[in-house]
Amino acid sequence: MRFSLKPLIAALGCTLLTMPLAAETLTLSREQCLEIALRDNPTVRIADMEVKKVDYAKKETLAGVFPAINFSGSYQRSIELQTIRMNMGGESQSLKMGSDNSWNLGFSASMPLISPTLWKAISISDTQILANLESARASRLNLVDNINKAYYALLLAKASHKVVKQNYDNAVFNADLYEKQFQAGTASEYDVLRSSVQVKNIEPELLQADIAIKQCQLQLKVLMGITTEVEIEPNIELSDMQRDMYLYPSDADRSLTDNTSIRSMVIQKELLKKNVDLKKFAWLPTLGASFNLSWMALNNGAPFKNLEFNPYSNVGLSLSVPIFSGGSKYYGLKQAQVQLKELELQQQDLENTLNMQIDLAIDNINRQARQIATSEEGVKQAQKAYDIMQKSFEIGAASYVNLRDSELANTTAQLSYLQAIYNYLVSTSELDLLLGKEIK
Repeated sequence: MRFSLKPLIAALGCTLLTMPLAAETLTLSREQCLEIALRDNPTVRIADMEVKKVDYAKKETLAGVFPAINFSGSYQRSIELQTIRMNMGGESQSLKMGSDNSWNLGFSASMPLISPTLWKAISISDTQILANLESARASRLNLVDNINKAYYALLLAKASHKVVKQNYDNAVFNADLYEKQFQAGTASEYDVLRSSVQVKNIEPELLQADIAIKQCQLQLKVLMGITTEVEIEPNIELSDMQRDMYLYPSDADRSLTDNTSIRSMVIQKELLKKNVDLKKFAWLPTLGASFNLSWMALNNGAPFKNLEFNPYSNVGLSLSVPIFSGGSKYYGLKQAQVQLKELELQQQDLENTLNMQIDLAIDNINRQARQIATSEEGVKQAQKAYDIMQKSFEIGAASYVNLRDSELANTTAQLSYLQAIYNYLVSTSELDLLLGKEIK
């Protein structure tokens, strides 16, 4: 019986084709993540498009200053000419007036000479562009804050996974040790079962730590605008960031000048002031100029027979003076003035709220800096205590309960230390957002 390799090769080929390809891994720094996000994030791109849209709207308003030139043409065919009756020599006679065909071609041009409302509308368009630019800046600052938090969360997830994995490896080591002692007759079956159960208890924590890493990576990819199957890996560990994070100036300028909410409100107040002026300008007269140049042709019979176009042109001025509008302009002005006063009060309230938030953010940063120093010392002591207890347990001088207590204390100390670093970094990012610090 002959054996053929063709079916086996075909099956292997199909298996390879259906196997999922390994995802590409990108090792990125926080700054690189920011660079990609500011380039590809849809929110930022939409904000930039809004700026372009308002710029086009300004140009559309500005076009009203220039002459508007139009060409028009019309043709009219008479079905029944107009009839008039006249008394001629004591007799009433009927006369047909007009022609069968009427042609009219021409150009018309109009241009505002004095239009205060149009000029103010152009000025408002300039301010609206500033408002949209600030809105785009706010989108970038919020994106930077979100990227920072997502990147720090990924660092925390990976560091926590490392701690849980270390705890899991210690539990496996102790379970193996008990198994060997049980085989040698120096440990009971209860000790073996208890250490094995401890390994099973840590496995869900390890799985949850894996899920947390995937979730943080997914959140970071969404913020960066990455849709391809890649995995994001940070180029630094959370504990390594402690070396540089104290470079953050604790006495940083806490001025609200660059705060995006304050800047947006200042621009909005300028818009309302110009709107008040616009309402006032509605009482002013407007003056416009017009020019018309046309050619007219009249003929009978066939439409295109014996056409003779005669030119006709005129130039004129039009003046419009508003006199009475039922009080609509007056109440419109009052409404705009009330809106301006409301915004001034809102700005005062916003400044008070932001100052309070800055005070809280600075207090959090200082408190968390102290917490990091305390947690770091606690990690050293917990690790030293665990090492002593592990040696004692290996020689039989300590119980498994004592060992598990030291393991739990060591794990808790490490997680608290990592959480303190994460909280510090997040607080600095939030303070940068409040102060409106530009991207560096």
